[in-house]
Amino acid sequence: MATPLSDTSPSPLKTIAVVGLGTMGTGITEVLARSGREVVGIDISEAAAARSRAALESSTARAVERGRLTEQERADLLARVRTSTALTAAADADLVIEVAPESYEIKQQIFRELDGIVRPETILATGTNALSVTRLASGSARPERVLGLHFFNPAQAMKLVEVVSSVLTAPQAVAAVTDLALELGKEPVAVGDRPGFIADGLLFGYLNQAAAMYEAKYATREDIDAAMRLGCGLPMGPLALLDLIGIDTARTVLEAMYAESQDRLHAPAPILKQLSEAGLTGRKAGRGFYTYEAPGSGTVVRDALTPPEEKVLVPGRPVRSVGVAGSGTMACGIAEVFAKAGYEVVLVARSEEKAQAARARIGKSLSRSVDRGRLTAEAAAQALDRIGATASFDDLSDVDLAVEAVAEDLAVKQQLFATLDKVCKPGAVLATTTSSLPVIACARATSRPQDVIGMHFFNPAPAMKLVEVVRTVLTADDVHATVHEVCGRIRKHPVDCGDRAGFIVNALLFPYLNNAIKMVQEHYASLDDIDAAMKLGGGYPMGPFELLDVVGLDVSLAIEKVLHREFREPGLAPAPLLEHLVAAGCLGRKTGRGFREYARR
Repeated sequence: MATPLSDTSPSPLKTIAVVGLGTMGTGITEVLARSGREVVGIDISEAAAARSRAALESSTARAVERGRLTEQERADLLARVRTSTALTAAADADLVIEVAPESYEIKQQIFRELDGIVRPETILATGTNALSVTRLASGSARPERVLGLHFFNPAQAMKLVEVVSSVLTAPQAVAAVTDLALELGKEPVAVGDRPGFIADGLLFGYLNQAAAMYEAKYATREDIDAAMRLGCGLPMGPLALLDLIGIDTARTVLEAMYAESQDRLHAPAPILKQLSEAGLTGRKAGRGFYTYEAPGSGTVVRDALTPPEEKVLVPGRPVRSVGVAGSGTMACGIAEVFAKAGYEVVLVARSEEKAQAARARIGKSLSRSVDRGRLTAEAAAQALDRIGATASFDDLSDVDLAVEAVAEDLAVKQQLFATLDKVCKPGAVLATTTSSLPVIACARATSRPQDVIGMHFFNPAPAMKLVEVVRTVLTADDVHATVHEVCGRIRKHPVDCGDRAGFIVNALLFPYLNNAIKMVQEHYASLDDIDAAMKLGGGYPMGPFELLDVVGLDVSLAIEKVLHREFREPGLAPAPLLEHLVAAGCLGRKTGRGFREYARR
């Protein structure tokens, strides 16, 4: 019979057993030993225990070299760790953390054996990121003392720890491990029991969609990864991250998520099954989406899918002068980028007043670059001199490239392209900066659709390196080549994608944001916990709600609607909470209130 928890405070967790000494188990062992706790590392494999010990010795030796530990502190830390191949070594533990393979059978067997070994008051924690904590707890004789303690890899560096309660978990057990996480210097987030919890629940849906995008041959693996790193500031691209996590692990997590949600966006992309069953599980196997120098290595080597160093394109058209249609933030940023690269620029606005205000805004931006030491005063003055501002589209008659950067409204853009068709010279390249609308619809508003292409810059254009280059089925090869050549000259990284909603970045980013909103809508987690989880557990520069408020909830809703309309996936339907906030005029920072409230400027 299960031993009831007493009403007194839980005893300090001083001796801790870690069951499973792979990469994660070894990392958790080091974190615990650094905090002064006695740690028993347990693995059924003597070789795994020996590798874990060697890894611990190597990691702590590096810490001494870097001045983070003294030799005496290292010796004391190593003395606090002992390893065993028998679960009975956990008999005196106050807490057991299980990080065995993601299998109900294996984990439940461990918990059943531990029931007969550990003291009645010992807390049992599973490190699962995919399996049901409730199901694991129900097989234990002490379900009130079973919970989830999900560390992130590498455990030594990552701050987030998800503390997962089942309906059976006693509050005192949750309090004890939460206090432990704080003492370890981690940031614990309390979550309920559902596959993926917060961070992986949001992350793996995004990774799955990236795998499906690659499988559909929509974009190359290199372009998908570069787009998400450069367009969103992520530390790794999704396919490289899948290789790091393990493609087999990702498949297991997604299977568990799909079993609960029945959302097709969580159904593992077939390529994950194909790679897993072929043994191509990522870095650990030496090959996954990419090929690596050796199993376990992070060094990517060239393979049959690696694009050539220089893409072989037909010669592009000469571009000496550039027209920019628009006077908003994006138009001004794009004009600045071209002017700094040496192009003569004509900026066209709806009125002379708006045109001169836009040029003045660019001047201020250039001055800030001078103040920050990024540009000389002479270079800034020369760049501004290259920009002419006007209210007449006729002044675009001689430009070689015309870039449209007006409101994200198809009717407005089509009208503008009809005008560009009339005023621009034959052979001029016509580009739209749309982030979600069909480029072909803009092209069809002209008599020369072969000259039209998408050039999706990211905001702020002077700082962001990415440009999504969007070909339609009618775009000429030399127009595509021209844009690649121009991107090189303006020092941007071009990624190729086809003409479908969201291109690469928004098609992967906005479903992730939408899923974060659904978590709040369902009262699964708070805004603050979700933002913290993605920053600390996923390495994201901003949490999803911070980002939504910056982008604008109206803009986000419009993109969600376009994605839903294009792909017809029920899981892409905008979260009702997002629609309600937009209807209430809560659009984010620009209105002073979105998901959070902001001080009015």
